[in-house]
Amino acid sequence: MISNQGLTMASFEIQMTVNGREVRQPVSPHLRLLDFLREELHWTGSKEGCGAGECGSCSVFVDGVLMKSCLMPVAKAQHTEIETIEGLEEQGKLSVLQQAFQKMGASQCGYCIPGMMMAATAALKTNPHADREEIKERLGGNICRCTGYQKIFDATELARDVMNDKLPTKTLEEETEQESYIGSSSFRLDTSGKVTGALKYAGDMVMPQMLHMQVLRSPFPHAEILEIDTSDAEAMSGVEAVVTCIDVPGIDGFGVFKDDQPVLARDKVRYVGEAVAAVAAEDLITAKDALKRIKVQYKQLPVLTKPEEAIKTGAAIVHDDVPDNIVMHIPIRKGNVEKAMIESDYVIEESYYTQPVEHAYLEPEAGLAYLDSDGTLVIQSPSQNITHHRHKLAKILDMPVNKVRMIMSAVGGGFGGKEDMHYQGILALAVLKCRRPVRYVFTREESIIASAKRHPFSINYQLGLNRDGLIQASRIHMLSDAGAYNCSTEGVMRKAAILGAGPYAIENLMVDAIGVYTNNTPNGAMRTFGAMQSQFATECHLDLCAETLKMDPVELRRINFLRQGDETHTRQKLESVSMLEVFDSALDISQWESGISNSRGATRSDLGLSGNRPPCTLGARQFQHETVSAGQSA
Repeated sequence: MISNQGLTMASFEIQMTVNGREVRQPVSPHLRLLDFLREELHWTGSKEGCGAGECGSCSVFVDGVLMKSCLMPVAKAQHTEIETIEGLEEQGKLSVLQQAFQKMGASQCGYCIPGMMMAATAALKTNPHADREEIKERLGGNICRCTGYQKIFDATELARDVMNDKLPTKTLEEETEQESYIGSSSFRLDTSGKVTGALKYAGDMVMPQMLHMQVLRSPFPHAEILEIDTSDAEAMSGVEAVVTCIDVPGIDGFGVFKDDQPVLARDKVRYVGEAVAAVAAEDLITAKDALKRIKVQYKQLPVLTKPEEAIKTGAAIVHDDVPDNIVMHIPIRKGNVEKAMIESDYVIEESYYTQPVEHAYLEPEAGLAYLDSDGTLVIQSPSQNITHHRHKLAKILDMPVNKVRMIMSAVGGGFGGKEDMHYQGILALAVLKCRRPVRYVFTREESIIASAKRHPFSINYQLGLNRDGLIQASRIHMLSDAGAYNCSTEGVMRKAAILGAGPYAIENLMVDAIGVYTNNTPNGAMRTFGAMQSQFATECHLDLCAETLKMDPVELRRINFLRQGDETHTRQKLESVSMLEVFDSALDISQWESGISNSRGATRSDLGLSGNRPPCTLGARQFQHETVSAGQSA
């Protein structure tokens, strides 16, 4: 009998060979093969990205067959030969496939690469002459969130050709003679660690006397916390620390633009999945069991799920200091929009909607925290904003900033989603309370429920144009769901407002970008940071306008582009603008043909526009002003 991960249960002796080494030791039957490899044998090259057999990051060979180790009970690996990414090197040198991945730049964040490498190895073992389509098919069980897959396929094809003597081995070598780095292939400095599985991510790190942390999260989207009783959890054998908001010694609050989020919920919870309490214990199962013994009494409150509801008079209040629930309103005003709309030949209106988006980085959030020999708190995590986090933690912990150290571990995909400090403060509290190293690794489910998403937008768009397609006025109203906390909402609203009208010369402009608190999961930074949502609406709307005016959508854009000497929507004068040249070059390369027979494709010079600036109006209208909604014909 052994005590393994908090449960006393019958063990059995496992016998297997791992990367050519014989293994024989007691093991608990509840472990998966992935757990045994990573936590017991410390072969951490195999990664856990999903825990459900979907991503392939945990792929290993079992008796030569490619298997997903997160789905395999360790007992089924009895008397087998296991090979992980660490076993692929040949006599201490990178394999041909590993060299090919390095040569082609096939690894970016690197988190998927161990599994991808195993799948590619299996593909070429099964068919040494596999073509690109077969390679794609055989790698289909593995997910990459960074590369777009093409470099991975290129690398596998390169390895295939070298193995089959169609290309010389020197093809795998780095190009040493090159006139310019642009357009040349240079090895990434960290590639070898990624293709061998040697690079350590936060969830791979271990320390002597390390504890494991688990977090109790709210089941309610909006509720008052009446009581938290942690006594039963604290009394459990193996539990070293239980932390709640009362353990915060300093100013409890963090955020990117406003410190409105507590480290652990204080007084009330504002979304499903908000952290309420945390346990640091000798092993994961003890920590999970302790969470079940924490008693929390809630009083449920009215729930806001839509920004439109949240800004209504009398709506429930998410944060007491923001009675209208408006996180940030960024207005832009230029010219006389009302007058220009009236004078326009066409006013075309439509509404556009974007959804919240999960970052889905393959590496779930993770961190390892400890106190070093001089009492400095050290946190290693894939934080994308470590200096900011360091200063926030010093304030929260009431510690001098020189006694807080943040180390950015390898980031297994971020896309902006790891800018927010959702868990580092909880780790810090646990370490300060128990004075031992503490590691915390999210499950995929926990990552989805608790991490910030891309902001969803609701955008109402009005555009006034003359008969030749020149934009006379634009009115854009954007309402966005910030979720329960500010996170990056202020910056997202600013970027959406500033770039919302696109790269077009518009004399009369009204933009409102409004972020609103709700009881949804917080929304934060993600690629494009608010620009994608507004640009999606702008470009869709221009296509609609082109269809209504029966114009080539390319020509409609060309005549409205900002040019040298124009003012941006926030009144910066442009001294140099190359967009038209770049745009026309792209049209030439793509051999664009609109298929529209159109006599209205006038250029700005054809319309008599001097100085490259459109006039505010074009004088008397020859056509009756029309307001057109989607689906109507002008």
